[in-house]
Amino acid sequence: MQLTALDWAVVALYFLFNLAIGWYYKSRAGKNVSEFFLSGRDVPWWLAGTSMVATTFAADTPLAVTGMVARYGIAGNWLWWNFVASGMLTVFFYARLWRRSGVMTDIEFCEIRYSGKAAAFLRGFRALYLGIPINCIVLGWVNLAMVKILELILGVGKAEALAIVIGLIAITSYISTLSGLWGVLVTDVFQFVIKMGMVIVLAVFAVSAAGGMDTMLSKLAEIDRTRASGSVLSFVPDLDSAWMPMITFLVYISLNWWATWYPGAEPGGGGYVAQRMFCARDEKHSLLATLWFNIAHYAVRPWPWILTGLASLVLYPNLADPETGYIRVMIDHLPPSLRGLMVAAFAAAFMSTIATQLNWGASYLVNDVYRRFLRPDASEKTLVRISQGATVLLSILSAAATFYMDSISGAWKLLIVTGAGTGGVLLLRWYWWRINAWSEIAAMVTAFLVSFYLQVWRGLENDKPADFAWIMIITVAITTLVWLAATFLTRPEPPDVLVAFYRRTRPSRAGWGPIARQAQDVEPAGGGLSNLLDWVCGCVMIYGVLFGAGKLLLKDYGTGVLLLAAGLLAGGVIYWDLSRRGWSAVVD
Repeated sequence: MQLTALDWAVVALYFLFNLAIGWYYKSRAGKNVSEFFLSGRDVPWWLAGTSMVATTFAADTPLAVTGMVARYGIAGNWLWWNFVASGMLTVFFYARLWRRSGVMTDIEFCEIRYSGKAAAFLRGFRALYLGIPINCIVLGWVNLAMVKILELILGVGKAEALAIVIGLIAITSYISTLSGLWGVLVTDVFQFVIKMGMVIVLAVFAVSAAGGMDTMLSKLAEIDRTRASGSVLSFVPDLDSAWMPMITFLVYISLNWWATWYPGAEPGGGGYVAQRMFCARDEKHSLLATLWFNIAHYAVRPWPWILTGLASLVLYPNLADPETGYIRVMIDHLPPSLRGLMVAAFAAAFMSTIATQLNWGASYLVNDVYRRFLRPDASEKTLVRISQGATVLLSILSAAATFYMDSISGAWKLLIVTGAGTGGVLLLRWYWWRINAWSEIAAMVTAFLVSFYLQVWRGLENDKPADFAWIMIITVAITTLVWLAATFLTRPEPPDVLVAFYRRTRPSRAGWGPIARQAQDVEPAGGGLSNLLDWVCGCVMIYGVLFGAGKLLLKDYGTGVLLLAAGLLAGGVIYWDLSRRGWSAVVD
């Protein structure tokens, strides 16, 4: 793709603006570690929520969606649409609890909920495991995707593309060390506006290149005649298909969304999603940030990608790698005047994800390893300096990981399923006093061993839909039995620890009866049925708006209006219920 001097000027201005934001927030980030990692817990909901959306919009995300659409049709997006229920669960049952906990990281939670050596081990192990190997796998994966994108866009070799990516990492690391989370959040909003605006523009040109919506739909109908199963325009998968048999679909909608730990979609919230909840101004802003994130993530953002993916099917029907269709549409059909902005949009998508992963990973290393185990008495100035060093270290490790992605990809596929079965204990630890540190350790160890055994020794493959379903079912069943047994075979946490946690977070009294009776000064918590109503309405709202907007775009106006109305009505019920109860309250 040919870039003019004007295109390069646009790209340069993009980077200069990001650097200006970093310098602007330099003094605030250097005050203390709370400012560096949590922006002083004074972030409005729209900023925290938009940052979550920007983070999950990586450079390779549009390509991944294009590949799903090309291989499986629109219904291929159920591979991630199934997590709507998990996201809504976080909004209404956990966002306010996380904000009340007052912790700096979700790993720190271990030592306010549990006690003793088991809790300390759990905190230290998870901080190192998630902060370094898992984080670097994610970072390396995103880096490699950007390398492939640059090879196509700029027409350079892998070595040159990798050098550019390392330069982008260096710039992102510099901004993150300079400005902390404030810089990450504000640049995320700026970057989200650029990349969302440009994917919408690209979708318009893609559909136009395919002959307009009517022509594109008729050509897709012709393609349907050659497909083995299901229409490319269907929103529901063909349950007789090889890629989504009935058992796999049932696992996705009934098990996967709550039982599996996955970076960015942790049951009950965790990782960088939890970090954004911690930094929110108060409980109301924590809830609203998470709600806005889920609406934008699932209902607003997908359709420009999907439309471009559908157009690429018409324009490039026989691509060996369907994901490259997205880049080819951009190269062949985007006007030269907009190419600089598109390159900036890809840089924004890459940098927003990298910046968050670096800041979040560094928070684990500093708060849950260095300050907890190595220097509990470290000054705030020292902690900020160590935080900056940890950010640089993760940048270097992530660049190194990119060189070994051929071997890491196999590990990544294995790790995706090793979290199966841990979701139950992660959800219930907030709502059942009897769970202890050994419950969580047992779930973590068992999930890894069972899924490892099934994949390595029994030969089940995570890439095969039916095998994936059985890995999930068996791993979740065995892991749940083991952690429940560990819970009842070990002592509960000490009463003083449980009472302190109950007073601090005020979860529902239903599962905390013995502890609630000891904490008479805490206002009895309730609202479980109301939260359940909001959760159901939240799922209806997301799917209603998502599918309603899709039907309208694809010119099925009657169905689209009905679905959109159902989604908006569900949203109205949520607003009414939360206004009635109080946005920060769980008390009826």
